[in-house]
Amino acid sequence: MNRIVPLILAFAFFMEMMDSTVIATSLPAIAADIGVNPITLKLALTSYLVALGMFIPVSGWLADKFGAKRVFRLAILVFVIGSVACALSSSLTEFVIFRFLQGMGGSMMTPVGRLVLVRSTPKERFVSAMTLVTVPGLVGPMAGPPLGGFITTYFSWHWIFIVNVPIGLLGIWLSGLYLPEIPRLPTPKMDWRGFALTAIAASGLVFGLSVISMPALPPAVGVLATLTGLAALFAYIRHAKRVEQPILNPSLFKVPVFRVSILGSTIFRVATGAQPFLVPLFLQLGFGLNPFQSGMITFSGAFGALSTKLIATRVLSAVGFRTTMITAAIFGTLSILAVALFEPGTPYWLIVATLFLGGFTRSFLFTSANSLAFTSVPAEEASQATSISSVFQQISIALGVALAGLVLESSYWLNGTELSIADFHLAFIVTGILCGLSVLSLAALPKTAGADVSGHRMRNSEV
Repeated sequence: MNRIVPLILAFAFFMEMMDSTVIATSLPAIAADIGVNPITLKLALTSYLVALGMFIPVSGWLADKFGAKRVFRLAILVFVIGSVACALSSSLTEFVIFRFLQGMGGSMMTPVGRLVLVRSTPKERFVSAMTLVTVPGLVGPMAGPPLGGFITTYFSWHWIFIVNVPIGLLGIWLSGLYLPEIPRLPTPKMDWRGFALTAIAASGLVFGLSVISMPALPPAVGVLATLTGLAALFAYIRHAKRVEQPILNPSLFKVPVFRVSILGSTIFRVATGAQPFLVPLFLQLGFGLNPFQSGMITFSGAFGALSTKLIATRVLSAVGFRTTMITAAIFGTLSILAVALFEPGTPYWLIVATLFLGGFTRSFLFTSANSLAFTSVPAEEASQATSISSVFQQISIALGVALAGLVLESSYWLNGTELSIADFHLAFIVTGILCGLSVLSLAALPKTAGADVSGHRMRNSEV
């Protein structure tokens, strides 16, 4: 019985984490089936990520208000319904809307599931329970690309969504049987106006940048959406200063270490977030690989990210957060720029090694940035720091996909021909340069940043 709760939560986390990566290798097949350009399907990726960014901040409030167990089961149901709807989609509009619905369910599953674990597990068993829950989050991104490629190549892309149905229904049933009833807690007044403004800001910016160069829509639509998102962002900043408990508290950015770590990691994440979108398209449209072959190559990045977990603590203790993050950003930049040199004759082992290095360095920076974001603020602000960090993570990845699509579409429009390898090379160069800019931001971190967590300063003081 002790392991049933974390195992149920682990299956839900695995489903959500795998789904966020499984679609990337299937984009060309889906695009051909619904009759659109593969680049246009960036809207399906960004809509999912925007939904995560929009609804994660309210997940804790909903769990306290209506009960964590009930919200968790409802989240799985919404995710399953969205999955079925995606499989049945026959147009771009339908597919984008139902991916957004999937994202709504996913935004509740992970944070509410962790809340259930925290409130139902004795302290002496918490570490082992968290280990069980964390593993699927690491394995899911590894399994996504090859599994999605295999299903798309040998069956149909529709099945990458249909497989969620039995897993999700089993999760709902087992959750009803075994998850404890978490008592509802008194909830503060919800900042619904702040929620609306942040939702408009996130969706406006990402949607605007995504469609600004799409041939199907006038550029004015993208410009208007982007300006609307910016206006909502400035309106929210003013709103947050006037209310006692804003949904996202911008005053945390007055903490220097928190501000720099969020800013630097966001720039880095925009650049690296474009890669899961760019690389599978590059390998399939540029190299002529099928989805399964593409997935077997791209999963090496997730394997590199998993490898980081074995040494991250020791590296941070040895050299500290600042050196670790700057070094990771430099090598992350080089790994992206290296892809811009690949041609169809490039050995696959070299591509795999480069993607492995990219995943390895990305994981180092994200692990460090997440730790700094949580430990650099007062304990009573940890919940707000978590929400802000989560929102910035999802929105920055969505912006990365939008940026990559913008570069490809602009290059395609200027050349007036089919997408070529040169178009992808340009996209890798642009995102690589952006990744390099994160180094300038991270250089502002003090050398002792996070020393009380990493042990770096204490270690040096003993010498």
